[in-house]
Amino acid sequence: MFASADRYRYMAPAVIETICQLRFPAILSIGAQEPAAFQERIRGDYPRYQLNQDRPAPRVVGANTLNPTLETQKPINNYTFLSEDNRWKVNLTSGFIALSTVGYTRWEDFAGRLDKVLAEFIEIYHPAFFERVGLRYVNAVSRKRLHLEESDWADLIQPAWLGVMAEPDVAEKALTKCAVDVEMALEDNCRAKVHAGLGLLGDGKRDPEVKFILDDDLSSAGSIQISQVPDLLQTLHTYADRIFRGAITSELHTAMGPEPID
Repeated sequence: MFASADRYRYMAPAVIETICQLRFPAILSIGAQEPAAFQERIRGDYPRYQLNQDRPAPRVVGANTLNPTLETQKPINNYTFLSEDNRWKVNLTSGFIALSTVGYTRWEDFAGRLDKVLAEFIEIYHPAFFERVGLRYVNAVSRKRLHLEESDWADLIQPAWLGVMAEPDVAEKALTKCAVDVEMALEDNCRAKVHAGLGLLGDGKRDPEVKFILDDDLSSAGSIQISQVPDLLQTLHTYADRIFRGAITSELHTAMGPEPID
């Protein structure tokens, strides 16, 4: 599952969204006023701005008493900066900063953009350290897009990620839901949370095709020093790359149009 493999860039990639989030001890000044200085630093790449308010789940007060109650928590300001084409997004709150995109091409491009955003954030806000660094890849394999409508999922996805679909006497059309969910510890103080299975994008409202979803959420937690972040992100990316390569068959690999990356 995690064997090393050559890196490829696909002409018809399966990744539909990539997200990197870094959590840090609360910086109250971020929530107290709009981050004008930060916006000015990144406005050339992310000129669109939105302010949303995230509403945390109610907190249970007196859980061990006879009369526990739910306490409403204050909304959290989530400052959003978007690229002109809306394909890249930076989110900033008092507790995390994140970069996400629906236009992922290769790790080096994503890491370059992330490095610029983090450099500006660190220079302005001086976080003491990061508490969690996460990297998530959401992949959706479309047989229609790859002209593989006649192929079974067993021809395209390795058995470990198919669940009962890997059994020859289980008809794919008979399944209404089939998924594999894995949470596990990895080396280098990392963890993986992976969801794999059949799914519809956007609940199928715009696209009724059933796809195979492979959602990799890789992370590391603790007192992560700023100097450790680049190597840690590279490690998380390597794990994500190996999970994806280990989940697909040679038929699917070829159908996506692989181009080797030096």
